[in-house]
Amino acid sequence: MTHGSLDELRTLALQHLPSDAAEQWTGLLRPGVRLEAGTGSDNVVGQLGGLPTLPDAMEWPVWEGHGPLSFIASIDCAALAADALDFDLPKAGTLLFFYFDGQLDDGEALVMAEDHESWSGARVLYVPVGERAAARETPADLNPYPRVPLTAQVEMTVAEPWHPQIRETFAPGAPLGQRYDHPVCSQEFLDALWELDDEVGHQIGGHAHSIQNPVEIEVAEAVLDGKVSWDDPRLSAEAGSWLLLAQFDSEDAADMMWGDAGALYWLIRPQDLADQRFDRAMFTWQCC
Repeated sequence: MTHGSLDELRTLALQHLPSDAAEQWTGLLRPGVRLEAGTGSDNVVGQLGGLPTLPDAMEWPVWEGHGPLSFIASIDCAALAADALDFDLPKAGTLLFFYFDGQLDDGEALVMAEDHESWSGARVLYVPVGERAAARETPADLNPYPRVPLTAQVEMTVAEPWHPQIRETFAPGAPLGQRYDHPVCSQEFLDALWELDDEVGHQIGGHAHSIQNPVEIEVAEAVLDGKVSWDDPRLSAEAGSWLLLAQFDSEDAADMMWGDAGALYWLIRPQDLADQRFDRAMFTWQCC
């Protein structure tokens, strides 16, 4: 929803919430790595676009029947200060993100969380440290995105009040994904958070900045195959078992536009992250 320093977020909460609720809310903040476009002289931790660095034996990801995926971003885990995060990101190696962006079919085939047959249209690859790798040329008929170096800053991230974890803290049993009767849902508090910073941005870890409903709910619905209603406790439980791995916003510098100023999201279960099973990450995207 937004991000900032712990001190400024705690101060804001104390201004708008009862003191006990403010402390509870502050305890639900999560550290995330905010990624910004940088220059060659900055402390670069990754890149948007350009060419991916892949081992010779690693094939370029393909969505069978549709074609190769576009390279979106890579992140050098060793450069991220992963110890500042609250989940088990690898301490070294490289994460690479690929997505079927519609270049090959003019956007006819969409990668959607609820469409299981489209899941191969978004991939996360992990290259462990020490593997010999080299820049890989983009497949024919795909245009690579311009390379944009990324710098990093650790900040605290905020989830929407209707995020399953926040709702469970302040209003257990309230309708999933909707406002409820508590000061954390007051328009005054929400406006103050949005005024602090309402940019989606690029991010590793922390709470996702969802553009629509919490992305955790979208992924949970997809995993449960859309067979449970929003008032079914299984949906809330499933949504609570997913963490944001990465989000990539639309970015002018990289010529990236996801729908109408949208963002791409990859989520993962904590155990899969600890086991480095990035093939089990789930993808969704949202736009305005």
